Amino acid sequence: MRVGAKSAREALRHAVRETCARAGIDPKKVSRVVAGISGAARRDIAEVVRGALTDLTPAPVQVVGDMVIALHAAFGDGPGVVVIAGTGSIAYARGKGGETARAGGWGWAISDEGAAHWIGRQAVGAVFSCRDADVATSLGNRILAAWKLASLDQLVVTSNAVPVADFASLLKQVVAAANEGDAVAARILQDASSELIRLAKTAASRVLPSQGPVHVAMAGGVFAHAAQVREAFSRTLATELPDATLRPDVVEPVLGALALARQGVSK
Repeated sequence: MRVGAKSAREALRHAVRETCARAGIDPKKVSRVVAGISGAARRDIAEVVRGALTDLTPAPVQVVGDMVIALHAAFGDGPGVVVIAGTGSIAYARGKGGETARAGGWGWAISDEGAAHWIGRQAVGAVFSCRDADVATSLGNRILAAWKLASLDQLVVTSNAVPVADFASLLKQVVAAANEGDAVAARILQDASSELIRLAKTAASRVLPSQGPVHVAMAGGVFAHAAQVREAFSRTLATELPDATLRPDVVEPVLGALALARQGVSK
């Protein structure tokens, strides 16, 4: 959706070839492929991915959503909720009977609350809100340096340009500012956590009982690289969902893809 089918195919093929080369594996000898891709619920996107992979290997190719492999990495075939916060965000839940539900994940322009793009956009907005209100924050200088800009006027132009600026890349700047005591940056990360909790509650409410244990897991770069978000998420979860049990680690979705692929091979 962002770079076009041709560029996506080329990037995916390059990644597979490079990965197989590093592992000393001939792609033609792969037994099964499971690809967890954002947006895979759309048939046209799934077909682009499937086509790119079947060109490289004769193995059966299964294309699923990235939230499917993340949930499988966290809980196998069991019930639970995984909250993904990377460039985008989504919560995905599975009940005891195998029924599933999602919340969020509708794209950066209208959704993806608490994700890296959302955090970066909030940070840029906060720079100008702070300027209007004469409130101190280090975010402005950090963002200018990160984007190699000379002034806030240039930041206005860049932030409103088409194609859309790489707001997700500003996550590092927000985390660094919060670590150094910037209250504005810390509030943005707290707000991100609150949005992610909301997604978790919404998805869980659709397929899991209102009473009893709820298993929750975190996945994605925001959780991996922003300790403030992880810690706030854990604290707030204990209040909002008292029966929830949170996995302390940030799960690796690729392990879910591998597990699903091995299940297919074993069958």
